[in-house]
Amino acid sequence: MKYPVRMTHQREVILDELKRTRTHPTADELYTSVKKRLPRISLATVYRNLETLSGAGLVSKLEITGRQKRFDWNQEPHDHVTCTECQRIDDIIPPLSGAGQLCDIPVEKHGYQLTGWRVEYYGICPDCQQKRGACMSQIKLSDTQQVILQAMTGMESACGSKDIAQKTGLEAKQVSCQLTALKKKGLIESPARCVYSITTAGKDAVA
Repeated sequence: MKYPVRMTHQREVILDELKRTRTHPTADELYTSVKKRLPRISLATVYRNLETLSGAGLVSKLEITGRQKRFDWNQEPHDHVTCTECQRIDDIIPPLSGAGQLCDIPVEKHGYQLTGWRVEYYGICPDCQQKRGACMSQIKLSDTQQVILQAMTGMESACGSKDIAQKTGLEAKQVSCQLTALKKKGLIESPARCVYSITTAGKDAVA
């Protein structure tokens, strides 16, 4: 709920520093920049003022599931996308979900009065895609490893070494040895014992 707030010098500086960044910083990150202008300010004071500014509707708290709170000065309706690798958060403008509008769902039957909603988007940011591409270009694959990865891209679910051997015509022991090497490179994963599935990096390696 929004409520009126007195704009102290500390709050003005905190809000100004928040507006200077487009990274949707955490309180800790914002504290680092604010402290350059207010050397005597404490982290607890920055936290407290951010909560006050949020309650007044002057900033937004981005409470991404399982992650530290981040803060956003932009109060216009918009969505956010989070990089799953570096945790960077970017604005999506115009919003994809009709941000700012309550979604039309029959919540009355559950006894709720709907007051808000949130859509979370995830992906890999351009910087991490570029880093991943650079790393993939440095990974060398043998012909056998390429054959195994190609076979695994066509499998709908996790499989064992015998399944891969049957599909590729390779010996099971030969496949098993290469699976260990591919796992160390992060190209495949093992969701269960003796069962393997290809990772996104693995698919990129043979794309």
